[in-house]
Amino acid sequence: MNDLVIDVPLSVLDLAPVAAGTTAGQALRHTTELARRTEELGYHRFWVAEHHNMPAIASSAPAVLIAHLAAATTRIRVGSGGVMLPNHAPLVVAEQFGTLEALHPGRIDLGIGRAPGTDQVTALALRRTMEGLSAEGFPQELADLESYFTGERAGPILATPGRGDRPAIWLLGSSGFSAQLAGRLGLPFSFAHHFSAANTLPALALYRQNFRPSRWLDKPYAMVAVNAVCADTDERAEWLSGPAVLSFLRLRSGRPQPLATPEEAAAYPYTEAERQFALDRRTGQAMGSPETVRRQLTELLARTGADELMLTALVYDLADRVRSYELIAEKVAGGLHRQTSGS
Repeated sequence: MNDLVIDVPLSVLDLAPVAAGTTAGQALRHTTELARRTEELGYHRFWVAEHHNMPAIASSAPAVLIAHLAAATTRIRVGSGGVMLPNHAPLVVAEQFGTLEALHPGRIDLGIGRAPGTDQVTALALRRTMEGLSAEGFPQELADLESYFTGERAGPILATPGRGDRPAIWLLGSSGFSAQLAGRLGLPFSFAHHFSAANTLPALALYRQNFRPSRWLDKPYAMVAVNAVCADTDERAEWLSGPAVLSFLRLRSGRPQPLATPEEAAAYPYTEAERQFALDRRTGQAMGSPETVRRQLTELLARTGADELMLTALVYDLADRVRSYELIAEKVAGGLHRQTSGS
């Protein structure tokens, strides 16, 4: 047996960040500009995530935004990272993403999550019943969704579009539940290392141990989402990453706000506990100059054996966000490989 060296695809997860002093409309236009530029740079996918009641994030309606992004690009795969299935009837998701796949065949990814993507009060407003807040029904709702695409659902309901227009379906996770389910169903799996780094290796192990080949996938395919902020120097990258850490801290403390400027983030009076929280948030992520980011991503690949990396950069200014992806594409991507056993 010989080791094969495989280039690792790089993709993008964008949250359409609403920077302080700007509007949601500006955020969505910036995300569109970023999608076009990352396509030019050769990134493989561009995903947006469903979040609600968060002043710093404008991607609350991913199906609508994906339609716009797919129309604004020509090659890059566009999708959800993810759609939170507890918030939606499976038939609605099938019709929405069946429409997207029918309009842009072979370019749409439907990443599915089982969390509501918001607080419990907002989740109730989205779903309207307490039953919708339980994860217990997730496997059945996922099966219902799949059946609308395949046309194998018993009964009189047909998803049109939907039946025969199946996008690539992924399961997303930040713990072991979706990892095991993705494995058993033979689906690709994307892990949220960018906010659950401590669970990455156990979840990937569960996914691979539980994997069963399916009509969609003959072997495990794992993507790892990671915070990646690249600048000309380590110090500049550290400066640019400050607003993301402060935004997450404010969210966790129940006081979400639009994305702060780097100056505001640097001046924030962190307590010792908050400073430790900030340090923990950066563990295992990639932030720095191209050389630093290459080393950090190489280490992440070695630990995880990921088949693909999805980079996310919650950066205040669009120009800095674009520049981060440019530096990674031009000075980091060519050196990222993983080894796998071959004959």
